Amino acid sequence: MRLGDRFWRFWAAATLANLGDGIRMAAFPLLAASLTDDAFAVAAVGAAAALPWLVTGLAAGSLADRRSPRTLLAAADLGRIVVLLGLVAALLTDTATLPLVAVAAFALGVAETVRDTAAQTVVPRLVPSELLERANGRLVAGEVAGNEFAGPLIGAALFATGVALPFAANSATLAIAVLLVLSLPASVLSATARRDEAGAPAVADGVRAGLGWLARQPVLRGLLGAAALVMLADAAWFAVFVLYVDARLSAGALGFGAFLAIGAAGGLAGALLADRFIAGRRHRAVLLGSIAVTAVTPVLLLAAPSTWAAVIVVVATSGGFGVLNVAAVSVRQRLTPPGLLGRVTAAWRTVVFGAGAVGALGGGAVASWQGLQAPFVLSAVLGVVAVALWWSAGRGRGPLIA
Repeated sequence: MRLGDRFWRFWAAATLANLGDGIRMAAFPLLAASLTDDAFAVAAVGAAAALPWLVTGLAAGSLADRRSPRTLLAAADLGRIVVLLGLVAALLTDTATLPLVAVAAFALGVAETVRDTAAQTVVPRLVPSELLERANGRLVAGEVAGNEFAGPLIGAALFATGVALPFAANSATLAIAVLLVLSLPASVLSATARRDEAGAPAVADGVRAGLGWLARQPVLRGLLGAAALVMLADAAWFAVFVLYVDARLSAGALGFGAFLAIGAAGGLAGALLADRFIAGRRHRAVLLGSIAVTAVTPVLLLAAPSTWAAVIVVVATSGGFGVLNVAAVSVRQRLTPPGLLGRVTAAWRTVVFGAGAVGALGGGAVASWQGLQAPFVLSAVLGVVAVALWWSAGRGRGPLIA
């Protein structure tokens, strides 16, 4: 079976939006650094971009269950275009300040929470159930290609040519994405999902009811806990990886960039191959393997601190993350009632992204206390706990995760 023209138009819109995100991801820190040499102030711009998931993520989920995804996707991207064009105007008139840049980063992040949450409620409407894994794999692959491969390279190159160019390019990618979304049949994306599924709280019950439903769902609750632990583990070692590359491998900045590119290739491969691994609904085993590979593999750098070991680690962890993302999203879409999917998705992302922030801080603190090797040990320990948690949650839960 083929995914169909409607899916590929949606995929093109999502990939263009992610390409714009990647461009902006490179351009914002460069812009902040051009306005100040204060490290804390530059970091604050990055924090402003990440903060919206913790502040507005759950509200975005409730909104996604109340409004049509067609409206939300178009409105979120149009809102981002307005913010980006305002920033471009400030840069062209030399009136941009660091507080303005931070506010713009936060506003763009708020719109991104709405868009990303609404987007994950669309896939089950566009493809039959048996193609969910393939569709999610292609979407994750597009996200990796845009966010981690092409986007940052394009953003840095455009910034070197003119500080306003990456933000103008981001506006252009979003404008095309909006047109692609609006080209999809209104009958598919305009109507909101059914609200009468058994066991699903009413939309009017809001965020609290959605969180309550998720807390009572043993498979998703266990998978969310395992995914949060994996994110903690991954963020802990990766937060100090740049220091490890310089101090232990003597690879420097260029070497670190090369490892990032190699890791992105692993993530792309994992996303594209995930549906083949899951064929026949082998979610439980695939999730178990990807959790273990992603969180435990970094300990290899303690046994073999070499360039080749680092290559294996970044490829394996990124590939494992790609498979984990596809499998987890597919399980979430299969088990969650359509009228609740927005709230569950938003709650999931809020918890996982929050765990990533805690993991990065924790990894830095542990490295300062016990040395650069400590975060790799911490990652392995958290990975073992995550494997045990998912093994317990997924056991005996039926053919979906057999």
